[in-house]
Amino acid sequence: MSDLKIVEETKTYNEQFNTQKCCVIIPTYNNNATIATVINSVLQYTANIIVINDGCTDNTAEILNEFSGTQIRHYQKNKGKGYALRYGFKEALKLGYEYAITIDSDGQHMASDLPNFLNALKENPKAIIIGARNMDQENVPGKSSFGNKFSNFWIKLETGFDMPDTQSGYRLYPIKHIEKINFCTNKFEFEVEVLTRSAWRNINLVSIPIEVYYAAKEERISHFRPFKDFTRISILNTYLVTMTFLIHLPKRVLKKLKKKSL
Repeated sequence: MSDLKIVEETKTYNEQFNTQKCCVIIPTYNNNATIATVINSVLQYTANIIVINDGCTDNTAEILNEFSGTQIRHYQKNKGKGYALRYGFKEALKLGYEYAITIDSDGQHMASDLPNFLNALKENPKAIIIGARNMDQENVPGKSSFGNKFSNFWIKLETGFDMPDTQSGYRLYPIKHIEKINFCTNKFEFEVEVLTRSAWRNINLVSIPIEVYYAAKEERISHFRPFKDFTRISILNTYLVTMTFLIHLPKRVLKKLKKKSL
């Protein structure tokens, strides 16, 4: 592809992001080997980028200083992915955005899928759009496959939505529509909580296929701590399931009965 064509396509995609009031949020914690590549790949589609430095202790801050045209937010202490996302949503709203696509900084997500999210947004202006990975491909970590099935089961029970990949961090959030929802988690479990609480507020959950790259095991960097984070997610799901059976499941049943009677 010629340089001129790349420039023209970047301009077109950037206009689409501006028209749809959408930005890309990149939370990062100690991914200094991949963060620059991720930002540069997103810049091929939009300049509407907010990077959240979640208390990195490596040289990420120095790398981010090279991206002077990008919105960079730093804080000193690592507070977790959920906190970084929530902080990013608030910053995006301040900048006038109504939608935000979140992409991980470890290089597993492809920026080439960004236009697919924008296209899905046109059809689903009030939905969380989740990029569904192919969990049967080579190099998928065993804990990711198990964790995904575990999460899918609970999300279906709590919301009624049967989703193929509720653990994917590549998502489009209608941040204007979820602005008033009270969230209580700050770690990885936030990505479960936001789906359930949003669905309870009649925000749809939509899935689109995405490509994903998993590095070889010896090259892979993950900040997910299986015992601690699964425990946190389990505690959260216990609470959410309790609320489902006490309040939200009866509401869903009544809603279906009303539809049948019409």
